[in-house]
Amino acid sequence: MGLFLFAIGIAVATALLSSMVFQFVTSNNESPFLTLEEKCEKIALEGYKIHVKYPESQLDELPIDDMNKLLYLDELWINDCVNGLPAATIFDIVQRAEFDFYSGE
Repeated sequence: MGLFLFAIGIAVATALLSSMVFQFVTSNNESPFLTLEEKCEKIALEGYKIHVKYPESQLDELPIDDMNKLLYLDELWINDCVNGLPAATIFDIVQRAEFDFYSGE
């Protein structure tokens, strides 16, 4: 009888431990995606600030520092964000960047 209760205890502990491990693994899979999304929001906001500062200018008409910064941000945006996130998320990020800029956040 004691061995039977011991076996049941082991089975319950194993089930609980498996559930915790599954939850941990699942939450870790979302974490890098959220981090990338946050990074892309910052890139979009910085790029948006430059575009708003020079609304009618071509890239080669910008001051050299702003031109280089914009080129760097564009490269990050394409390589990390466009290639790493779904299109719907990209559009959401662009809308949030515009909203954050005008709301002063």
